[in-house]
Amino acid sequence: MNDRDLHAHLINQQGGRRSFNTPVLVIDLDAFEKNVADMAAYAKASGLRLRPHAKTHKCAEIARRQVAAGAVGVCCAKLGEAEAMAAGGIASILITSPVVSAPAIERLIALNQKIPDLEVAVDNPDNARALAAATGSGKRLNVLIDVDPGVRRTGVASAEAAVALAQAIADLPQLNLIGVQYYCGRQQHIESYAERRTDIIDRTDYLRGIVTALTDAGFAPGIITGGGTGTHRIDVELGLLNELQTGSYVFMDRQYNDCDISGEGTPGFATSLLIDARVVSANTPGLGTIDAGFKAMSTDGGPPTVLAGAPAGAPYHFMGDEHGLVLFGETSPPVGSIVTLAAPHCDPTVNLYDFYHVVRGDTLVDIWPIEGRGKSR
Repeated sequence: MNDRDLHAHLINQQGGRRSFNTPVLVIDLDAFEKNVADMAAYAKASGLRLRPHAKTHKCAEIARRQVAAGAVGVCCAKLGEAEAMAAGGIASILITSPVVSAPAIERLIALNQKIPDLEVAVDNPDNARALAAATGSGKRLNVLIDVDPGVRRTGVASAEAAVALAQAIADLPQLNLIGVQYYCGRQQHIESYAERRTDIIDRTDYLRGIVTALTDAGFAPGIITGGGTGTHRIDVELGLLNELQTGSYVFMDRQYNDCDISGEGTPGFATSLLIDARVVSANTPGLGTIDAGFKAMSTDGGPPTVLAGAPAGAPYHFMGDEHGLVLFGETSPPVGSIVTLAAPHCDPTVNLYDFYHVVRGDTLVDIWPIEGRGKSR
């Protein structure tokens, strides 16, 4: 029995949230809607296209709401995520990682035939030639040159390599070079706004040199896409990107909430992604064991923040796959009571669940499937 079967009868029941089988992944709809609206308004006021990253939420309903608010489409980290978003009605998708295996390229070309606007990042001439060969005489494939910001993950590593790749793409009529992609992932979680800004200025100057080299060679990029939740205000200020790939703003998590994203000492967006857990044991005074451990959330960002159901700032400790320990202070919590957590890192936490439970206060208003869950290929 899946979560929809378990909880559908609770929809629109006042207080139904208190009857969830836990642990459960929750969206605070009021906070979520405000985050979506605020980012869309910010991008519009700044004159930038907004293409949110669906790797954060992996949910077609959320992608549709982002597009309805003004986004031009979404990004996807993996081809499987893109297929899930396309099946959910999203017409414009950028795949931000190279697609290189023969089976994956075959799926990519099929997807290009199905939706009006498919784009994919490339960083290697051999990959470009493989994409072109598979495209054949069919619909041209839009590609962007992925530029390495210095982390040595993906992307061309120099202006010379970018120009050489642009020339290789120009020699392939099956491909259409539309721009460059540049994602400074390391900088997104620098907690100090001033330090983050210094780093992004340096990395943007580097990208500006590559854009200049491409332009001088006759390959001026129409789209310069990148950025993220942690740097979007600085990216706008610097004026080089014309498309934002922000993702985590819809949910926020402990890592981003620890950052001064706004430059005003605040994260700038509300925490809308929650984990509801339940106290299952409280036999030691002041301690409560809850049913949310390693399997309930990503652990790469450290422990979660306890938001409700325990004293403010109550420490949480992982106690294995299924359990966590919360320090309640002077008194023990009632067995069965609810404790609400903020995920340490939203993207991989989402990948542990099949559904979102969408609430206003304590009322369940909907259940949204996470269609992109597990789509790592």
